[in-house]
Amino acid sequence: MLETIIQGILLGGLYCIFALGLSLMFGVMRLTNIALGDQIIISGFIAIGMATVLGFNVLWIGLLLLPIAYISGFCFQGWVLNRTLSKDPLPSLVVTFGLSIVIQNTLQMVFGANPRSLDVGSLSTAGVELSPSLTVGVLPLIIFVSAIVCTFGLQWLFAHTAIGRSFRAVSDDREVAELMGLSAKRVFATATGLAFCLIALAGWFQGMRTTVSPSDGPSLLLFAFEAVIIGGMGSFWGTFLGAMVLGVTQQVGFHYDPGWGIWFGHLVFIVVLFIKPNGLFPKTKG
Repeated sequence: MLETIIQGILLGGLYCIFALGLSLMFGVMRLTNIALGDQIIISGFIAIGMATVLGFNVLWIGLLLLPIAYISGFCFQGWVLNRTLSKDPLPSLVVTFGLSIVIQNTLQMVFGANPRSLDVGSLSTAGVELSPSLTVGVLPLIIFVSAIVCTFGLQWLFAHTAIGRSFRAVSDDREVAELMGLSAKRVFATATGLAFCLIALAGWFQGMRTTVSPSDGPSLLLFAFEAVIIGGMGSFWGTFLGAMVLGVTQQVGFHYDPGWGIWFGHLVFIVVLFIKPNGLFPKTKG
């Protein structure tokens, strides 16, 4: 059971990176990005394409994905999503839902329906021996540490920088923030650019740790959404802890039966909604 819990925590690290982009966009713009899961998948396929066609090293692929993702997110928010933002959330939901369908069908036409993965060589089998009977993979550890770094970085960004203060200002009261000289549209575009960097990182890790398939997007969106709701919408550390709960719960389910893991995660999500609708860790301090 100890090994199961450790594996669940490491899986939670991957779910945390899935969820941080969703949490960031919702926290700043009150926008739920329905296409997030498919954007993670397309990031994984772009990474695989770079490795296959251009022969890039896996580390260089990750470094190249980040600026591409930031520019894509900034332009997507500035040219498309900013036109849909209003008190009515329906237009932005429709746009991101439509984008989700477009991404899925485009990936199936270009790459087919077969799952693919990013070759990381010996890193995929490298492990760290914690005890004679317990070994954990190096790659899952890297992903978990990255989740901690990203969570800490976002919380620090919001609490201690001018960009973070502008994010909080337009989120709390957009009209007052604009009267004080902030351009809400530009702030939103910056936030989406950062969110797309997290999404690209998630796709890169997903392609390395397991496989990506054109139809996987909705399930990844669901895991991200459940992590955010379980943790609570108050902070990024809440999202991190919610992802840990989801990962451990799924691994405990897998421990008893291979078909129970995902179902256990959904069950905990529903129980949390009934008992604490605001999440287990709402408004934690960064």
